[in-house]
Amino acid sequence: MAKQPMLKFVTVQRDMPEKRAADDRREDFHEIYAEFADEKAKEQASRCSQCGVPYCQSHCPLHNNIPDWLRLTAQGRLQEAYEVSQATNTFPEICGRICPQDRLCEGNCVIEQSGHGTVTIGAVEKYITDTAWEEGWVKPVTPKRERVESVGIIGAGPGGLAAADVLRREGVQVTVYDRYDRGGGLLTYGIPGFKLEKDVVLRRVQQLEQGGVEFVLNCDVGKDIEFEEIRNKHNVILIATGVYKSRDLQGPGAGAKGIVRAIDYLTASNRLSFGDTVPEYDSGELNAEGKQVVVIGGGDTAMDCVRTAIRQGAKSVKCLYRRDRDNMPGSQREVQNAEEEGVIFEWLSAPKGFAGDPVSAVKVQKMRLGQPDATGRQSPEPIEGAEVDEPADLVIKALGFEPEDLPTLWNQKELEVTRWGTVKAEFTTGKTAMDGVFAVGDIVRGASLVVWAIRDGRDSAEAILDYLNAAQSVAAE
Repeated sequence: MAKQPMLKFVTVQRDMPEKRAADDRREDFHEIYAEFADEKAKEQASRCSQCGVPYCQSHCPLHNNIPDWLRLTAQGRLQEAYEVSQATNTFPEICGRICPQDRLCEGNCVIEQSGHGTVTIGAVEKYITDTAWEEGWVKPVTPKRERVESVGIIGAGPGGLAAADVLRREGVQVTVYDRYDRGGGLLTYGIPGFKLEKDVVLRRVQQLEQGGVEFVLNCDVGKDIEFEEIRNKHNVILIATGVYKSRDLQGPGAGAKGIVRAIDYLTASNRLSFGDTVPEYDSGELNAEGKQVVVIGGGDTAMDCVRTAIRQGAKSVKCLYRRDRDNMPGSQREVQNAEEEGVIFEWLSAPKGFAGDPVSAVKVQKMRLGQPDATGRQSPEPIEGAEVDEPADLVIKALGFEPEDLPTLWNQKELEVTRWGTVKAEFTTGKTAMDGVFAVGDIVRGASLVVWAIRDGRDSAEAILDYLNAAQSVAAE
């Protein structure tokens, strides 16, 4: 069982005996709960077989030394466990919460494969890092020595933040530019708070700020500042924008009121949790309360939307996906969570059009799986005559994200992109064809996992250090 963050109670008056008694009970509860969580973490960690071929480690994009920090946790050596975990992962408490462990480390656990249930690696990772923050083991970002070179990072998501951490520890001057008013990117505004508490993200941003990283927020490159201006300010530029362009729906009625993008819906919900004023929520445009909600898509973003709608008090929530359950691109664990919360999944169902304006129904085409496509997945085919209307007051499009047209937006025609619009860059270094310009994360890979963005950010930061050192050597000759 993962240890939950301690609840903070604010008491204005403490002179009443019953209030003091209540406070004492709360403290006792936290002490008991902490011990229980500690024992559960040790119990789970001790189940690790310490196998000769740790598939959990090899299937982690960061190649975290999972067996070692599990062994240390089982021995009660939590600070050492945290240090081992932190050595390869900039944000272990975030990965512990949102990584699809069922597809990565836990899904490849030897014990899981033998039918005895996986070691709950993600929960233990979350627990030891939350404990590290509570105990003060998480140290400030402290440069070994200051350097004169500077790096401008465009994007304050996981890839950009991971790179900023590595570079700042080496003394490089780092400035992060981001279009939003808070750092974290999709960690802050795209992932619901019930999966990733926002203070968990923002304390990492604060840690970087305290270590000397400068954040320039509410800054949309290409609008508020030109790319060339940023490039002229820094020795190196790292593009870590992520992908924010939503895939759209076609068909009659697709432009009706009440059909919204997942990114807008989730951002509004997350802004509300910060206490921000969100007019689109107050007006009902991005609020599911009392509505018949239909979410279209089968990835993790779709799961975030359906589970958010449940929490907002939707009358009903359905998810339409054109393939079957076995072919869902998102986490099966997330699907199970959604079902337990009351979400109804309509498999082999694709939107064909929409009725009403505002929307009143989704016209659904029933599908079957045909022959495999080039990737080996069976292609969905329409079943002739099998069409139904699905009532809906709010339709959320969660069909995935594509890259924005950066060469045009930034007036940088020489910035090479692939036929999918992603930036052309070396996967191992992030180096692009433009001198001193690197790129990482989803803007290179396409929409992918947070853990891959962290990996890319760390790897590219090392390559940037090599680039700066080489330039320094040339200048010294």
